[in-house]
Amino acid sequence: MVGVCHCHGSSSSSFNYGEALSKSLLYMEAQRSGRLPYHQRVTWRHHSGLTDGLEQGVDLVGGYYDAGDNVKFGLPMAFTITMLSWGVIQYGQEISDAGEYDHALEAIKWGTDYFIKAHTHPNVLWAEVGDGDTDHYCWQRPEDMTTSRHAYKVDERNPGSDVAGETAAAMAAASIVFRRLNPHYSHLLLHHAQQLFEFGDKYRGKYDKSIEIVKGYYPSVSGYMDELLWAAMWLYKATDNQHYLNYVLENAHLLGGITWSITEFSWDVKYAGLQILASMLMEEKHKEHKHILDQYRSKAEYYLCACLNKNNKTNVDRTPGGLLYIRKWNNMQYVSTAAFLLSVYGDYLDSTNRTLRCCRGTLASREVLEFAKSQVDYILGSNPMAISYLVGYGSNFPQRVHHRGASIVSYKENKGFIGCTQGYDNWFKRHDPNPNVVVGALVGGPDKNDQFRDERSDFMRTEACTYNSATLVGVFAKLHKLKH
Repeated sequence: MVGVCHCHGSSSSSFNYGEALSKSLLYMEAQRSGRLPYHQRVTWRHHSGLTDGLEQGVDLVGGYYDAGDNVKFGLPMAFTITMLSWGVIQYGQEISDAGEYDHALEAIKWGTDYFIKAHTHPNVLWAEVGDGDTDHYCWQRPEDMTTSRHAYKVDERNPGSDVAGETAAAMAAASIVFRRLNPHYSHLLLHHAQQLFEFGDKYRGKYDKSIEIVKGYYPSVSGYMDELLWAAMWLYKATDNQHYLNYVLENAHLLGGITWSITEFSWDVKYAGLQILASMLMEEKHKEHKHILDQYRSKAEYYLCACLNKNNKTNVDRTPGGLLYIRKWNNMQYVSTAAFLLSVYGDYLDSTNRTLRCCRGTLASREVLEFAKSQVDYILGSNPMAISYLVGYGSNFPQRVHHRGASIVSYKENKGFIGCTQGYDNWFKRHDPNPNVVVGALVGGPDKNDQFRDERSDFMRTEACTYNSATLVGVFAKLHKLKH
């Protein structure tokens, strides 16, 4: 193990945030399902899932695989798109200055095009294609899939307010991104977002009760109340329609917006993101709602202070090397979301001349941003193992990512069919590095003592997910701009 003293010696000036940004967006292309476009840059991938939805008589070709498997899970896919969109809304100029604006928009549109297809009726949303159970029996490239591609939906009789709410949030946020460049598309997204929100709000229920097969993979532990508020907030930002703001204010208590104090932000738990958006609403315009918005702000600041270790009681744990540590399964997702929310709020403090008041001290915007940067720097190599957890970045990064397509010879090189268990026997069990590098993937990361084993079988730490990298796009762009 590399001594702690060496790693923190790698000064941040050695990090190329622009390169990290480019690679994070490249990763989204590696996760594409469907018919790949002619300008696809990740060339070890090929078309896959071309009959998705066929059994059910609906076209569900496209979208993203969430991680190293071949299932399309609607809830994390939608969160990925919401966060990519928020990154572009917040840091569009910085992403553009880094030359990545078009790629960011392509990454968003690959998701929203799929959601348009998946929303086949005002009260029907197809929320999953394939299932984790049969998928996990097999180790196959997506191009070879022989596992079930059964599609699962939520509707009036089988509600899914959480997945409907998150998909509404994603489409509302994306409608803001496309407003100037593609007004027609933006309007279409907004139309779907409004219908999905109404559906989710009117027919309430958790999607994992309607689609039980998802329970072992993406259960809605936090329920759907956070998604309904989150969707309404994004619809307010997209439409400026008071109706949506009223929903966020009037349901603030009932749906937990001002009662939940949360120390994580993820595909499952949206409260911290919602609370931060609410607390940044323009003062003048919303004077009469100050009482409720202040309560949202105090919850937002609870989250931020917990990340910064400044609450009296509940703070987020850290590894000895300084990484935020929430849980052993894919911990990096919580680090990237925290880095994003800290960046966004740090910018807000800076532009409004405010400070962050925590139980154990007051912090200037600079300190908030500095901490966000420390988490990003840890990811890129400033850590006790001196390893970059962003695959393909730097000279030392995970070589055995838990990812079916990456761990098997590329379909472009070898079109010979690789069967279900053949993949396990011939590829999964190999000790060699993966034949394909999933550039830009952010793996689950080290354990609570900063230790990391580069083993394909250790999926808690070597698997990467779209929402890990998507959330960092804006932060990388911001840090790149600060350096130049």
